[in-house]
Amino acid sequence: MAKKKPRGHKTMASQADRYELYLKSVQSPDNEVPFFDRAFKAAYGRPARVLREDFCGTAAVCAEWVASRRERRALGVDIDPEPLAWGRRHNLSKLSDEARSRVTLLRANVLKARGEKADVVAAQNFSFFIFKNRLQLREYFRAARRNLRPQGILALDVMGGSEVIEEDREETRREKGFTYIWEQRRFDPISHECEFFIHFKFRDGSAIRRAFRYDWRLWSIPEIRELLDEAGFKRSEVYWENTDLETGEGNGVYRRCTAAPSEPAWVSYVVGVK
Repeated sequence: MAKKKPRGHKTMASQADRYELYLKSVQSPDNEVPFFDRAFKAAYGRPARVLREDFCGTAAVCAEWVASRRERRALGVDIDPEPLAWGRRHNLSKLSDEARSRVTLLRANVLKARGEKADVVAAQNFSFFIFKNRLQLREYFRAARRNLRPQGILALDVMGGSEVIEEDREETRREKGFTYIWEQRRFDPISHECEFFIHFKFRDGSAIRRAFRYDWRLWSIPEIRELLDEAGFKRSEVYWENTDLETGEGNGVYRRCTAAPSEPAWVSYVVGVK
């Protein structure tokens, strides 16, 4: 018979911070920032200086951006005050006073927020999937274009493949001190609306269920490129993730291409060039 845990016992889940877990298991600012710089240089032949991170959450990319070069500035926009406050406490606080002065965070709707025009506008972690019809997504692309300088790019990460649309599918990945779980709860083939969750599980058997929920439309690359064109972008380019030959998984290296293999699950970038 299992012993009862003492009253007041704290599980690993109860002591965990979901934003810290997300940063460790999902985000890679140290890879994203060099990609933005490379894509901008490919378009215009010079380094980018100003980043606008839409749907910025905890502004981890903003912090990485200003830390990478002294002349860089960043604007982060998110409508949710909770992750913004967490980002100020945990991400911006790690910067020097000088670097922190080059970051501005706005609690605002990305469709309406104004600020310094950027070289790069980025909408990461499939965040723009929140827009569920063509009118809404085109409106966002137009807003992003207005927030770019005369020479600027919009960077969007995209996912797809047959495995991504399987309902009731879970994928797990071991991280240091916890397990990351991605659940594909629902996908409607008619509307392409979907519901996904992120869960975290710990060694003591405790878990944070539904730490993050995503109510999205899964957009295809051709649809995104067509809407970028309708929104006034001069052209769009696709950067496809390379595959690690040993593991068969994506290796985080993205190359510009015009055709790609039909893989069961893939991640790519679509870059709109102003």
